[in-house]
Amino acid sequence: MRKSHMDWVETPLPHEEVRLKEAGNIAEIVHMARVNRKCHIERLDNERYINLNTGEVKDFVHMENRADDLNSVRCSLGRLRDLLNANITDVQFCRWVTLTYAQPDGKPMTDTVRLYKDFKNFMKRLHLRYGQFKYIVAMEPQGSGSWHAHVVLIFSKKAPWIPNEELEEIWGQGFTSIKKLDNVDNVGAYLTAYLGDLELEDYVNLGTDVPDHIRIKEVDYIDDSGKQKKKRYVKGGRIYMYPPKFNLYRCSRDCKKPIVTYMTEKSAEKKVSSAKLTFQRTVYLEDSETGFENVISYRYYNMLRK
Repeated sequence: MRKSHMDWVETPLPHEEVRLKEAGNIAEIVHMARVNRKCHIERLDNERYINLNTGEVKDFVHMENRADDLNSVRCSLGRLRDLLNANITDVQFCRWVTLTYAQPDGKPMTDTVRLYKDFKNFMKRLHLRYGQFKYIVAMEPQGSGSWHAHVVLIFSKKAPWIPNEELEEIWGQGFTSIKKLDNVDNVGAYLTAYLGDLELEDYVNLGTDVPDHIRIKEVDYIDDSGKQKKKRYVKGGRIYMYPPKFNLYRCSRDCKKPIVTYMTEKSAEKKVSSAKLTFQRTVYLEDSETGFENVISYRYYNMLRK
């Protein structure tokens, strides 16, 4: 299927149906020229499915790694982005924690079962110290093969002061860092960028050829000596490192989900009238074999921007 993108949208007519997704301070309006609400396949078992239109039985194509299905990774990161935004409306109530491993033998910690077990024990000890709070955790693979855990702690009031030395003691597996999320008005987009992008040097060290079509971005940062420097990142480069069927993220049971409703364009525009349009794009889909075509437009709004 051929897909093309445009950085503009043709506004739907007032009576046309759109999908409004509300995730905290962020809203998304989606309009499809053709809407399909019916599934045309039925799963038979882990290996086969049936095409309900033709009756043909086919085999599933299984992924060898997450890079084999980039759309699956984008969907996972998209759901995480929405989950973060739905639960973080005031950054003063949050702390962003990073947990790393430093093993005695110096080797990378590559065991994903141990990763989640260690995290579960860490959360139990942290709850004993600081009481009840919500959390969202996302796991990040490193070029060395080791793992980092990025956790957002979400309190019901202004987040308490947690010394990093104390946090490191509670974690007990390596180095930690804890940060505020000041001046961030789209936490979902800000944090998920860390999970998809990879430093160019690390990307090359993986033994992966850098094709011409990849997108590279430069980010300013302050080094340990206080000097401003730049790092180059491959957008989406880290997704090649996630193992298949690995859960990128988890959250506490009391986390909210985004609210999705279908309504007319006129009603949706009224809902977001006090928010600022921050981004828009149109996706054109075309399948030359079946003749299928569709046009999907996306608009994103931020309630904190006026």
